[in-house]
Amino acid sequence: MSHFDYKPFYRRNLPHIQPSGATFFVTFHLAGSLPRRILVEQWKREKSSLLKLQNDSSFMASKGVALRQKPEHHEWKRQWFQKFEKTLDNAQNGPLWLKDERIAKEVAKSLHYRDGKVYRLEAYCIMANHVHIVFAPLPIEPIGTNTVDTQDNTAQTNSLCYNTLSSIMQSLKGYTAWKANRFLGRSGAFWHHESYDHAVRSPSEWQRIITYVLNNPVKAGLVDEWTKWQWSYYPQGFSP
Repeated sequence: MSHFDYKPFYRRNLPHIQPSGATFFVTFHLAGSLPRRILVEQWKREKSSLLKLQNDSSFMASKGVALRQKPEHHEWKRQWFQKFEKTLDNAQNGPLWLKDERIAKEVAKSLHYRDGKVYRLEAYCIMANHVHIVFAPLPIEPIGTNTVDTQDNTAQTNSLCYNTLSSIMQSLKGYTAWKANRFLGRSGAFWHHESYDHAVRSPSEWQRIITYVLNNPVKAGLVDEWTKWQWSYYPQGFSP
């Protein structure tokens, strides 16, 4: 099935598109770690752009045409993410709870726990106030059953139903928030309710994203090479 075979899903009040079988780059951050002006800007731009994208997608799907997201949509999303990331990396105020080794360790443990169960884990980096993760949701079960063509014994594979990005993130953020709040002796929101997510569109983009994720601590001036950062992960030998 093509990575551009889009299926809609909903994250709170924002419409989103989940490509079947895609790999995702997701960034989630602590509640209170971004200024309100940036969050308001994100809300207005995403809601306007993604509502239009949803309407275009629904129309094209009714005509039997798979829709690729428009280049201008990716460009404004890229520009907004750069501002988002720079603000998080340079944060002087706001919570930095992921500096607590107990909490960072619990987040890392939870990321690995879901590997092979609901997604294939490809990389992550845990920073002081945010987390980058790259993963591919795994199929839940086939829709229907496989059939065999009696003339040439060729197996016919049916469509798969994948774990949704929203359910994965809800479980991951919910559990780690509960554990972190216990460590901190506090209650209330731990993670910001929205996450930045992007469906990877090509092998070259995947490599750029992996390089970006692993080099985040280097770019922030915390280490001089990514392998020295305790809270980064990549399952194979890789030289970004």
